[in-house]
Amino acid sequence: MTAETRNRGRFLDFMRVFTGLTLLGILAFLMWATGEWPALLFIWVLLVILADELGGWFGYLGLLLGGLAFFAPGGAPAQWAVIVPLVAGPLMGLLLIKHSGGPFVLPFAGLLFAGTLLATGRFGPRIDPQLTLPANVEFQRTAILAMMIGLAFSFVRQVVGIILRRRAARTRDQHRARVPVAAGQDRGTAERVPDTVAGRETVNSSANDETSGK
Repeated sequence: MTAETRNRGRFLDFMRVFTGLTLLGILAFLMWATGEWPALLFIWVLLVILADELGGWFGYLGLLLGGLAFFAPGGAPAQWAVIVPLVAGPLMGLLLIKHSGGPFVLPFAGLLFAGTLLATGRFGPRIDPQLTLPANVEFQRTAILAMMIGLAFSFVRQVVGIILRRRAARTRDQHRARVPVAAGQDRGTAERVPDTVAGRETVNSSANDETSGK
């Protein structure tokens, strides 16, 4: 590994941590400032998934920051006490599935998240008639839309990363294949030079013998 590669890796690690902390800082500020629950729900789900792209623990910390609104000076929206337990579980499941594989597990993570919310909205009011928020169309649309945007970004990022890594590996393989060929050519040139010198010495020796004979 060259010094340039090490420095590039360190810079990328720094940017990953810096961006992750920045996203968590934005999420914490917005949770502390509170607001209407649809906006808070959208921001919470989206930023948790985006922060998770920068490292697993960023996503889990973002998940915990959803409870910060309860300690805000202005107080959390009245529905937030219902939203957090309803969304935190499916969101945790989404992160766990997301960490289990590459881009092709993301649809399953999305299905788990959306399916859980839709099932809760359908059967929740039957269990508890007062539990009407899960069946709220705005609640379902807001959470699922934020999830779809976050997972779409994750899918594109992972696919682009796979393509770039394959191109880099192909370039390294081609470079390694050219090095032995170049070394073989240099070795052949080095072997031909002594042969040429030896041939010249033989010719000169023969010429000297003829001259002496005369």
